[in-house]
Amino acid sequence: MRFDLLIFDLDGTLIDSKLDLALAVNATRANAGMEPIPHEAIYSYVGNGAPRLIRSSLGPSATERQAEEGLLYFYQYYRDHMLDNTYLYPGVREGLDRFVQTGSRLAVLTNKPVRFSGEIIDRLDLSPLFERVYGGNSFDTKKPDSYGLELLLTELDVPKERALMVGDSSVDVLTAKNAGVASCGVTYGLRPETLEEHPPDILAHCFDDVVAAVLEAPAVAQTPT
Repeated sequence: MRFDLLIFDLDGTLIDSKLDLALAVNATRANAGMEPIPHEAIYSYVGNGAPRLIRSSLGPSATERQAEEGLLYFYQYYRDHMLDNTYLYPGVREGLDRFVQTGSRLAVLTNKPVRFSGEIIDRLDLSPLFERVYGGNSFDTKKPDSYGLELLLTELDVPKERALMVGDSSVDVLTAKNAGVASCGVTYGLRPETLEEHPPDILAHCFDDVVAAVLEAPAVAQTPT
């Protein structure tokens, strides 16, 4: 096995949360007296944390006060509805179990608020698998800043060449590169188009490809040239 520590993004990588996020964003817009926007547009804003998501979703005409009030409303609404339509992607539970059984150590590094991230992971019965769960408000900086990833390496005493960052967007790839860590990009998530501009070391089209790349035959997952 090449990697001792696997660090996962959450939304678009382990969980399909896009519908609940879109509904929460449009509920926030409705509360502000705005019309709903297409879900696809909302998905394109996911990945840089809730404040950026709400600021982008409310549009350039929104004032700072509207953005702040919108964020508070979004947090309240999403807290009550974050698992209405959210589920694990196919193969995730089985793959994570296999990683743990074969000696891998697992962590989550997401830009989603840590309170929501931890609760979702707990309610999906994944908490025993992860040694650390860090979110977008766990530190002063968010991905692609490498602080959170570097802290995980230090806390878990894993050299960077033995770690792999797995995510669905260029944010995760750049986080890995900034920390000197290998990256795996999954194309089934929220922002696969961003992987074209910043190709990962490993490209996986399903979670089984991630498992194969780590544990079995790396050739199963396509590596960009």
